[in-house]
Amino acid sequence: MQSTSTNTSHTSLAETLENIHFETDQGGPSIGGLTSAVGDKGFGVLLMLLALPSALPVPAPGYSIPFGIAMAIIAAQIFVGRKTIWLPRRIMAFRVHPRLASKMLRSGASFLRRVETLIKPRMRWMHSRAGHSALAVIIFIMAVFMMIPIPGTNTMPAMSIFIIGVSMSEEDGFIAIGAIACAILAATVSGVVLYLFCTQGPEAAEGAKDWIKAQLGMGA
Repeated sequence: MQSTSTNTSHTSLAETLENIHFETDQGGPSIGGLTSAVGDKGFGVLLMLLALPSALPVPAPGYSIPFGIAMAIIAAQIFVGRKTIWLPRRIMAFRVHPRLASKMLRSGASFLRRVETLIKPRMRWMHSRAGHSALAVIIFIMAVFMMIPIPGTNTMPAMSIFIIGVSMSEEDGFIAIGAIACAILAATVSGVVLYLFCTQGPEAAEGAKDWIKAQLGMGA
């Protein structure tokens, strides 16, 4: 996605998602198409997009594993300091259903509109090479949790990756610290659910998940 303006005006993250939504074709965007669409916004915006299907409070079966694999590969590239995005052809060809693509881009843009006044470049030491390497490790771990086929182990990790993507896109170190806190909570919740699933069965894991969601104010 190339800008047609040569001025110094800043395109917000919400506007970036809205532009991608506008350009989405009838077949639904592929991961490769999303990668091309983010252009020079780079790793951060793509992480946001890939995290959205699992971060949204709506059923989106079938996306956690391919998107989790893509984010794990991206995390490895961030860790080694790669500047451009590379993904395997098979992952690039994976498409998002048009209805889900529309909802996730619209919801993501709406959320960013509400919080964009809080996002700004600050604490840029968090986005040094060392800082990005640390964030890459967290992204990789959260991506692995996302790929575990147990309900309750993917939403919070996806939210953590989404927030990291926001922080990387705008070089906001304060948001990055918030993302790390969210990732610690996500790892704790997912670990408890996974442990109960393995030791006591799916009913115990489901009960723990519902209790944790209620404590966090996320229950119905």
